Formats: sequence, C-alpha cells, structure tokens
Amino acid sequence: MPASLAHITSGTPMGANLIADGATFRVWAPNAVSVYVLGEFNNRTKDDSSLLTKDANGHWRGFIPGAKDRHRYIFHIDGTGSTGPKRDPYARELQSPFPSDCVLRTTDFPWHETGFVTPRFHNFVIYQLHVGTFYTPNWPRKAGTFLDVARKIPHLSALGVTVLQLLPIQEFQTEFSLGYNGTDYFSPEMDFAVEDADLQPYVDEVNKLLDAKGLARYQTADLRGEMNQLKALIDLCHIHGLAAILDVVYNHAGGEFGEQSLWFFDRQPTSGGKKNSLYFNGREHAGGEVFDFGKSEVRDFLIQNAKFFLDEYRVDGFRYDQVSVIDHDGWPDGWSFCQDLTSTLNHHRPSAIDHAEYWNVNPWVVKRPGDGGAGFDTTLTDGLRIAIRDVIGNAAQPDERPLNMTRLADSLWPDGFPQQWRFVQGPENHDIVYRDREQRIARLGDFNNPRSWYGRSRARVATGICLTAPGIPMLFMGQEFLEDKQWADDLKHHANLLLHWAGVEAGDKQMLDHIRFTRELLALRWRQPGLRGEGFRPVHAHDQNRVLAFHRWVPGEGRDVMVVVHLSTYNRFDYRIGFPGGGEWREVFNSDVYENWVNSSVAGNGGRIFADETPMHGFDHSASLLLPANSVLVFARG
Repeated sequence: MPASLAHITSGTPMGANLIADGATFRVWAPNAVSVYVLGEFNNRTKDDSSLLTKDANGHWRGFIPGAKDRHRYIFHIDGTGSTGPKRDPYARELQSPFPSDCVLRTTDFPWHETGFVTPRFHNFVIYQLHVGTFYTPNWPRKAGTFLDVARKIPHLSALGVTVLQLLPIQEFQTEFSLGYNGTDYFSPEMDFAVEDADLQPYVDEVNKLLDAKGLARYQTADLRGEMNQLKALIDLCHIHGLAAILDVVYNHAGGEFGEQSLWFFDRQPTSGGKKNSLYFNGREHAGGEVFDFGKSEVRDFLIQNAKFFLDEYRVDGFRYDQVSVIDHDGWPDGWSFCQDLTSTLNHHRPSAIDHAEYWNVNPWVVKRPGDGGAGFDTTLTDGLRIAIRDVIGNAAQPDERPLNMTRLADSLWPDGFPQQWRFVQGPENHDIVYRDREQRIARLGDFNNPRSWYGRSRARVATGICLTAPGIPMLFMGQEFLEDKQWADDLKHHANLLLHWAGVEAGDKQMLDHIRFTRELLALRWRQPGLRGEGFRPVHAHDQNRVLAFHRWVPGEGRDVMVVVHLSTYNRFDYRIGFPGGGEWREVFNSDVYENWVNSSVAGNGGRIFADETPMHGFDHSASLLLPANSVLVFARG
C-alpha cells in the first residue's frame, strides 16, 4: 500500500508540513514514474509505505506518521531519464553540507509583538547589505551570518535608515556568492547561519539587545538553524524600527545546480533538451536558467515563495532582480506573471513593497496592471547615480573644469514617474562597486587619497544629493562611514575588500564624522517633510560655477526647502539664487560643519539668510549666499 492519504486534501500545502502525529508531503513531478519520501521517520526505506500517490495535476501526495520537527528527509524520484534523490523545492531548511537533506520544521518562533508597522514608501531610506560580508568578526574561520548583521542593528537604527535590504539569502550551492544563483527558494543560505556549537555567545549578544528594550530573551533552542536565525534578524529589525526586505531572483535559478536540485526535477531525459527541465524555458541568463512563466505551477511556485516570506518571516517586501529578464527572456508570459505576482501580493499584504529592477528604466513597471503596467510599487533608476558619479569624478580632476550640473538637475526626477517615491536612487550599489568595476564615492572623489579633504567633502556632497533629492534614497553598506574600497563576495580571495569596521570600532575620527554627517542629514529628512514630499522644482544649474539648486515642498502644505550644491574647491561669496518666498530662511544643514567635527572654521551663512524682492530663477525673491567649497546647504522656512 502507498503512503496514507490521511490529512490530504485539495488544499494541502506544497512541500513537507507537520500535522497531527506526522507530516503531509506534496510535490509537483508530473512526468515522474514514481516518487518516494525517505527520511529519519521511516529509516529511509524505499518501499510501498514511502511511495506517494499521484493526482490528476501531476502532484504526488502522502501522509507519513511519526515525522517530527527537525527530521531529515529527501524525495526519491524515478523518471524516464534517471533515478535518484531530489531535494524538496519547498524545503524550509537544509542540512549542511551539500549534497544535503531537507529538514522538517515547525513554523513557531517567539516573535516579539511590538506593534511595528512597515513605513509608508515615501518614508523609506534603504540600506543595502550582503550578509556574508557586511560584518565578519570571525573571519577567516567563518564569513558573516544573519546574527552578525543583527549585532549591528543598533548602528543602523541610530543612523536613521528605515529599511534593510538584504542581497539574496536563498540557498545557493557555491561557497561564496552575491546570491543571484539560488537553487532552493524556501530555505535560507546555510552558510549564513551560526552552527549549534558556536551559538551560545551569539545568543548572549542578541539578548543584550532585547534586554536594552525590556523584551523577553531568546532561548538557545529558539535560534538553532538558519531559518530561525533569519527570523531573529527580522524580529530585531522590527524591534529597532527597521523594515526588512529581501532581494529575490525570480527571473532565473542557478548557475550550478547539482544532481539533487530542481533542475530536471522529475528526471526526464536530458537528451530531450532543456524543455524537459520542468521549471525552466530553455533560455539562459547570467549562467542560470530562466523560469518557464507559461506554466501555472511555476508561476505559483514563485508567488507562493513570496507569500511564504511575507507570512512566515514577516518581511516587509521584496526587491525583484532583473524584472527586465522576466519580461524579455520570459516572453511571452513574463509580463503577465509580474502582473499576477504584484496583484496577489498587493491583495495579500498591501503595506509590503514590491520593488523592481528593470533595465533600461521603464516607468510601465510601476503602472497598475489594469492600465497595462506590471504593478510594482517602485523601481530602480540610474540617471541620478550616473550624473552624481560623473560630477564627482570630474570634480576630482586637477583643474576647475565645468561640471555637468545641468544633467545632474535633469536627472533628479526621471521622466514618466507620477510620484517621487516611485523610484529608488543612490550613488553606490552592490553591482556598481563590486570588485573591479567602478570606484566607491570617496575614492572617486580623490583616487590617490580618498581620506583627503577632497575625498571626504565630495563623498558628503554625493550622499547629500542622494538624501535630499526626489526618490527613495539607497545607501550601500559602508557608505555611511566613508568606506573607500570596492567589495567582493569571495572573501577567500578578496579579504582585503572587507568593510573597515575596525576603524569605526577604534574611533577613527574621519569615519565617525562621516557617520555623524549621514545620521544628522537623515534626521533632517524627518524634521523637514518637504524632503519627502511630492513638490519638486530644479531652480538653478550652472556648469561653469559648479552649482545646483532645487526646491522641495509638500503640495498643499508648503514646508518649503531649498537645497544648494556646490562642487568648486573654494568658497563662493555673494552667490545669488532665487527663493520661493521672501524674508528669513534658516540654514538648517551645512555639510562643511562635518569637516573635522565640529569645524571651527566652517564657511556658511551664520544659520540664516534673508530673501529680498529681487526676482531670479522664476521666483519673485532671491537671496545672496556664501557657498562653502564642496558642500551641500539646506534652507527651510520653519
């Protein structure tokens, strides 16, 4: 007799799920000859009692009594092309090392109910990091982990960012990775977990964070395994007021797959070509295989994956890798898949963000499905990043050449976007400053000596533009403390590119001053709603003088703010700029203050200016300003 069908219904979830005195198993393998489930609960015996039953939709199902939390299991699939073990595509956790078993897991976790609410999108400030390289106190014995990131949450919370965006954390088979070659979509990366033998010191550390908030401590058993350690990271983010979003790769899977992966999952002959691979359409991207979006089961696999992380991990949304590949290489079904994905998730959790990467930038990706759009909330844009890097790099040349401040002004609000929070921008990200690609901003500002005044002040200007311009700002890990090295995921060969946390922890003044600069400018965003509002107007751009000014406000309320950027290496006096109103304006931020904080020789406007009735730049009023060298100034009414 095959395995029991007790507890099996049409609504039985995919994968392995504990219920009653055992577990249900359900897996899609429509072309398989037979499917068995082998595990600690049945001595891995392949016989009739471990054989699952196939339904009309190609799903194999069964109930196995005696299955318990943390029991290991694997599917054994007999196909027309091969026979052997396959990991459950829906496995919640895997057992290290590869090739590995799946692990049955309960869904319980001692979440702290603090009332955290995902910020509204216009209040997002994203901090992008890679778990394995962000903070690595145990290298070279072990790279960074979820709990290492958790130890730095107080730093990030104090900085003033509102969202942690983790590079992909779904299981990949290589030792090091950016994360874009995942193969096991429901299981967090095993290498990002602290092993049981090393766990207690981490439990003690994260419990100090809970003690400081007056919250119940974790027990050591609560943090066993990568699944619960990722949950603890998200729990601690929420406790500290930070949202957490995951970077997910729904355009392709792999690179390297391995025999037990979902590649040719129902074990059809490989001689029949890639179309026999079940989950994929035969096209390649980035060394991996593009999903077959024309199959309802594949679409459901990916949509259920997103719902799973929203529900079981309480994440606050997703950054979707290369939606343009879903559209183009997933043609003709990729766009409609995106519409199904976003419509489902928007109904399921309206507060969670759906953030797309689409190249070239396409405003249709954020339009509603009913209007023909893909339905994402936001998308990455590159115009401001390119313009910032251009003016910073050219400012570092040994002359006072004109800078393209006009293009910088034009890039502040890209064409086609109805709201400023619909696009995400920043001068650094994981792609741009990876290994031998482009330089980080501090080094771009002074290639020979990024710690010079030139490098430091230009880095302040780049970050200052990002944090005051329209759009959701995004910082890349280390940007807040003047990191001047590119980064790499492969620590074994690029350990010299690790973030310089040692400098921060040793009290390096230049690094701490830059953290203060970033923290206080982010605090200004909260005090000045105009910096998060929909009102925007470029006021003045002068290439020869290296000056840019723009106006931000809240429509219907005012809350006017004027931002003035200056990239000459000397102070400019009596520089007149149009203002949207007369009388006193406070100088509420001056980046020159943060040069050797507190800068005793700061150049500026003494905390306030007065706009008189001299018309300029389309306004009825203007003011004469002192513009410090390499600076960002912010003026506000109240």
